[in-house]
Amino acid sequence: MTLPAGAYKLTGVSPRAFQHPADRAATAALHQLPYLDEVVRRLIELGYEKALRGAYLGSAVRLGQQQLPHVWALHREVCNVLDLADVPDLYLTQAPSSNALTIGARNPIVVLHSETVELLDDTGQKVVLAHEAAHVLSDHALYGTALQILAGVGGGVRLPLLAGLPLLAIRAALLEWSRAAELSCDRAAALVTRDPLAVCRALMVVSAGAAADRLDLDAFMKQGLDYDDRASGLDRVPKLLFDLGLTHPLPVRRTHELLTWVRSGAYDRIVDGEYLRRGEEPGPRTEADAAAGHYAGRIQDAVQSVGASVNDVGKSLGEWLRRQGAGGGAGGGDGDPTGGKPWR
Repeated sequence: MTLPAGAYKLTGVSPRAFQHPADRAATAALHQLPYLDEVVRRLIELGYEKALRGAYLGSAVRLGQQQLPHVWALHREVCNVLDLADVPDLYLTQAPSSNALTIGARNPIVVLHSETVELLDDTGQKVVLAHEAAHVLSDHALYGTALQILAGVGGGVRLPLLAGLPLLAIRAALLEWSRAAELSCDRAAALVTRDPLAVCRALMVVSAGAAADRLDLDAFMKQGLDYDDRASGLDRVPKLLFDLGLTHPLPVRRTHELLTWVRSGAYDRIVDGEYLRRGEEPGPRTEADAAAGHYAGRIQDAVQSVGASVNDVGKSLGEWLRRQGAGGGAGGGDGDPTGGKPWR
C-alpha cells in the first residue's frame, strides 16, 4: 500500500521533541535505582518476555490487506508520519475494554482490543495507533517489559526465578514512571493527527464508553483545564495510584497536560516543522530541573509505600543479580528485548 507523495510527515523527528518533562524526569529517576536496568534486562533474558509475547500472538488476529484493511491503513499512516523505518505488525484481540498495547523493541507488534475498534471511529483509532507508534519511537520497551511481567505476578502468576526480588517496590516505581511516559505519547498522537481535540475526544470516549456520543467535548476539555493535581489531592499519593494499579494518569489529567502543552505554542512549532531531529539530541546529562527532583521524590515515595527504601531495593537487586550470575543463566530468552505499554 503506497502513501500520497505529499503526505504529512515529521521527517526524522526525535522523541525528545515531544517528550513530556515528567517522562524525562521520571526516567532519570529510575536510572538512579541501583541495578534496576540490569535486573530488567535479565528478566528479558530469562524468557519471561518471550512467553508474554507468545501469549498475545496466540490469541490475536493479524490485521492487513485482508483483515480490517482500513485499520491497517491507519496504522501504516501514523507510522509514516512519525518516520518509523519499519511498520510493526498489527493484531486484534477480543477484549471488552477499549485498550491497545505495544510489545517489542527490535520487532515490535501493536495489539488492539476489539472494543477499541467498536467504540472509536477512524479518527479515534488513529489517535490510539499514533499513541502506540510513539511508544515504539520513544523506546519505552525496556521498562514496559518489566511492568508487563510484574503485572502477571500481581495477577497470581508464579514466576519462581523472581524469588528474592523486591517485586512490589519495583512495580510501584515502574508504575510511577509509566504514568509519566504516557503523557509524551498523548502529545505525539496530537502531532500525528494534527488535531489535539481528537485526542481529547478519544480520552472522553474511552472514559465514558458508548454514551460519549451524547456528551459535550467542550465541557470535557474545560474539566481538563480546570484539573489541578494539588487541588485534587493526587499530587503526592503514589500509594493510592499503586493500589489501584494504574499504569496511566487519570484521563482528565491527560487532557489537562495535553491542552496546556498546546497552549504553550510548542505543538504549533512542531507541526510547522520546527522540531528536534534524531541525532541532534543533547548528550546525556543529569536532569537538574525541578521536575527531576519532584519525580525522584515521587519514585522514592512509591517505593516507601510498600515498606521499602531505595537503598534496600538496590541491595536486594544487586544480590539477586549475583545469584543469577552464579546460577549460569537459567531460562534463556531469544535475545529480543521487548515490552508492552497499554494506551489506557
